[in-house]
Amino acid sequence: MLLARHLASRGPLRVLDLMAGCGIRALRYGQEAAAASVWANDADPDRLPLLQANLAPLRLRPVVPLRVTCLTAQKLLADCLIREERFELVDLDAFGCPTALLPLALEAVGFGGVLYLASTDGRSPTGHDRPAAIRLLGAAARAHPASWELALRLQLGVIARTAWAMGRGVEPLFSFSEGRTFRTAVRLRRRLEPGEENQLGMVAYCHRCGDQQVQPLVNLRSWAGCCGPDRPLAVSGPLWIGPLQHGPTLVAMAVPAEDPSLCRAAARLHAALAADGGLPARSWPTAEIGRRLGRGPPGMAALVEALRAAGWSAAVSGVMPGQLRTEAPWAVVLEVAGAHNG
Repeated sequence: MLLARHLASRGPLRVLDLMAGCGIRALRYGQEAAAASVWANDADPDRLPLLQANLAPLRLRPVVPLRVTCLTAQKLLADCLIREERFELVDLDAFGCPTALLPLALEAVGFGGVLYLASTDGRSPTGHDRPAAIRLLGAAARAHPASWELALRLQLGVIARTAWAMGRGVEPLFSFSEGRTFRTAVRLRRRLEPGEENQLGMVAYCHRCGDQQVQPLVNLRSWAGCCGPDRPLAVSGPLWIGPLQHGPTLVAMAVPAEDPSLCRAAARLHAALAADGGLPARSWPTAEIGRRLGRGPPGMAALVEALRAAGWSAAVSGVMPGQLRTEAPWAVVLEVAGAHNG
């Protein structure tokens, strides 16, 4: 809802909630974000009376035009395309993987508008169902210690490839997960930024030594083997290797700590995302670092400080708890962690 408030502060906010369920989020768009219009849709006809009842308060406010429909997302989006109707915010909170809806959903987003996408498909993008990842994402997904981030990057990769095929550019605003649902908000640009294609790449992980490597797809070369030919790297992608969070947007979304509309958990999440831009696309659990060293996990704050003091970028991952993000070579990470965890 902080995103919707931010978008509304920049101009009239027209919202399309494609899979509204019981309509609570659509109601909040109208009441809390002061949306200029709200279109709430759900394909389940049995849910329509509840949806209409929950959204009744918006009908008492003529300043918030309201539409409530019971259509499949495909039919609704196709109709929007024919009529050239677009929105500043399209909310696609899907059950399962929403890849099939992406082309039409992006067509419904106005330039500078935002697609807020959620997927509950946790198996295919985290490497637990590799054939499904090929079918649904057009990508390889292998087991990885930063599995939530891998899923988000694969999801962003599909969004980017779809938008690029339409001649549009994308800018991720924020990405997060609690391990069951993977949520990303992406701004749609009129055209690609120079070099935007460099944000699509591959991520490799060595299960033997724990090292990670990242390569952009446009410059893809052979992988530098770290443990010999008998220990091949587990490669995932193509996926998004660029930033996961847009700092200025997160700053603009901030609300005072005493604001009762922001619960403590949401405030913590916002702060964590704002502190971690998502670069580089390499992160390790401190538990794995400790296991590789044969001892307990190193202290996160001390490890981040030591790596920065050594001249490397380092941050606490905002995507998964207990994860270190750094550009430092894996051997340096282990060396510094060992020196500060004796």
